[in-house]
Amino acid sequence: QVQLMESGGGLVQPGGSLRLSCAASGSVYKMGWYRQAPGKQRELAATITLFGGTVYADSVKGRFTISRDIGKNTVWLQMSSLKPEDTAVYYCNGDEGGGAEYWGQGTQVTVSS
Repeated sequence: QVQLMESGGGLVQPGGSLRLSCAASGSVYKMGWYRQAPGKQRELAATITLFGGTVYADSVKGRFTISRDIGKNTVWLQMSSLKPEDTAVYYCNGDEGGGAEYWGQGTQVTVSS
């Protein structure tokens, strides 16, 4: 079983930056971040594959950057120009593409002045 350990959440002012980290206990084909605000559906923020292909939600494109270290089984989400609308619990996700999917415990990101 693959376990995901997240870190980096916190409180940041609008326009500020924050970096989330997620370390997996093993190699996963696709890793990424989903976010969920109170009363809202969980939505994709960004994903990255072992090949380096990335997908971003339109709402974060140009502001967020996802990257990974294959050897360390670690993925980062660099968030810049943060907006209050980015406030949510961010969940690390791992997807093997064959029915196996893993989730982290979530880390709170709050953007407020």
